Amino acid sequence: MITLTHVTKQFDRIHYGLNDVSFHIEAGEFVFLTGPSGAGKSTLLKLLFRDAVPSTGEVQVAGHRLSIMPLREIPLLRRKLGVVFQDFKLIRTLTVFENVAFVLKILGVSHMEQRQRAFRALKMVGLQHKLSSYPLQLSGGEQQRVAIARALVNDPLVLLADEPTGNLDPDLANEIMSLFERINGQGTTVIVATHDKPMILKMRKRVLGLERGRLSWDQPAPASTVVV
Repeated sequence: MITLTHVTKQFDRIHYGLNDVSFHIEAGEFVFLTGPSGAGKSTLLKLLFRDAVPSTGEVQVAGHRLSIMPLREIPLLRRKLGVVFQDFKLIRTLTVFENVAFVLKILGVSHMEQRQRAFRALKMVGLQHKLSSYPLQLSGGEQQRVAIARALVNDPLVLLADEPTGNLDPDLANEIMSLFERINGQGTTVIVATHDKPMILKMRKRVLGLERGRLSWDQPAPASTVVV
């Protein structure tokens, strides 16, 4: 599903986001990406949804070679991905429904189907009753769950999440991770970037560790937690 081969992302002559990183993630895996601030986690996620390109090396996601992908093919790639951003990126002037259905609207999905799929996604995160609310009327935790619903509304093959529990209390963080587990159980490949070590230990999934842009360890998940 996802393969990085000797990937380096260099910002200038001395600063690297990633440095010679290689790994493979099978379809249906749940993987944590961890490391200290500045280790390269966000850079790696940006490469995976083609918000950036590597300086050298090869990135492949869902059959696409991202390093040589023409600009016109980027929307096709992103239809297969769901992305949960650390800062939510909700549009304040749109309702919860409009934020979640935004991608479907761009794809030309009918309004009735938009509403059905947005309601289903919001129900998954427990916010179906907030369809008509605006982001600023919601708590931080609710905004995070709207962002997750938006990432799920198009039934992605791959879900990427950048610090999805960083602004949540422990109980809500556990609920969000349980939701990601259910999504993963349905076959979606899930990659979560986080520095929450207790959560990582509790979840018992595969862990990729970054330090100063390099892959410093690749700890496999116990066999019983890998979806096949």
